[in-house]
Amino acid sequence: MTNDLIAKAAIDQRLAEIVTPVIEDMGFELVRIRLMSGKTTTLQIMADRPDGGIEVDECAQISTAVGAVLDVEDPILDEYALEVSSPGIDRPLTRLKDFDAFEGYEAKIETTELIDGRRRFKGELAGIEGDEVLINVEEGTVGLKFDWLSDAKLVLTDELIKEMLRQRKEAGVIDEETFDEIAEDDGEGED
Repeated sequence: MTNDLIAKAAIDQRLAEIVTPVIEDMGFELVRIRLMSGKTTTLQIMADRPDGGIEVDECAQISTAVGAVLDVEDPILDEYALEVSSPGIDRPLTRLKDFDAFEGYEAKIETTELIDGRRRFKGELAGIEGDEVLINVEEGTVGLKFDWLSDAKLVLTDELIKEMLRQRKEAGVIDEETFDEIAEDDGEGED
């Protein structure tokens, strides 16, 4: 079975089959889906625009549409809360194209099996080559087959925050003054 970072468990994959068409019909993409059971059961869905930049009200629209379909299909036995969110700045990387799109940014990657004696890799993404994700670690560039990955996410850095703000500004989500304030207020943050 290929490794699926969008939907890990069998139930997640079943839920992804149900909700993906709904989300895609609305012009969005499913980034990740997880059914989390604790004291209460929560279905977490991360969605985004194909070119990035989903808004809170759009998450609410997706939640309404997905909720209606799940009520009909009824795949979750327990009562559950539905959470639809954007992937956030330090977003999970769940599709091969994500590793290409965020080339040059720092990421943490975990693999299911030991690769060269380790499972965790942290470094700068160096794009993709075929079905391999390339990452620059201290020892040099490592190629990891996408199917080997168990988890991957961007690391929150000043560069990443500035780039996300720049994209939102270009999309007209942030006005000039707010952008300049946020961009300048980048003093003694924790590392």
